[in-house]
Amino acid sequence: MGKERLMAFTDAVLAIIMTILVLELEKPEAATLEALWNLRENFFAYALSFFWLGTMWVNLHNEWHSVEQVSTSVVWWSVIHLFFSSLIPYAIRFVNVDYNNGVTQCFYGIIVLLVTFSYVGLSCALEKANHHEEEIKEVIADSRKRIYVDIAIKLIGMIIALTVYPPAVMISVLITMVFMMIPTGKKSK
Repeated sequence: MGKERLMAFTDAVLAIIMTILVLELEKPEAATLEALWNLRENFFAYALSFFWLGTMWVNLHNEWHSVEQVSTSVVWWSVIHLFFSSLIPYAIRFVNVDYNNGVTQCFYGIIVLLVTFSYVGLSCALEKANHHEEEIKEVIADSRKRIYVDIAIKLIGMIIALTVYPPAVMISVLITMVFMMIPTGKKSK
């Protein structure tokens, strides 16, 4: 399978997942500002997940720019990554049932971590399949430095969510999204 075909498939699946997210938004009980305000947590969960998936897509684009070889391992890690990503709308629905519940927030956090871990697996497979490409090694090495901090922040958010403040998971995902969006000096092509 060629790089272009796999990236087109990935782009399509992520676009569908991001579109499905909006379907998880509850409708206001009435056409009032108060009714909309009562759904602020739902809108926050939607916006956070949409932009977090968008950030992931941008990072994938940056990694895949210099990819020349796609191995069977890369294809399967892509499928695994998309599988866990496809669970984000379900996790959002669960969070929307009880936003201030540590269990619902941690379920969302587990799904987000599974997406993150599968992203690491995909990056390792890409690096192995393209071991002769220095540019991809640099991009993945830079990404790997940030991903360990990303995982630590998400785990801390889950601990805080279970013990003190349930929305800490969403806040940790927001922090990591902003952290992952910080320009690294490498230009997207």
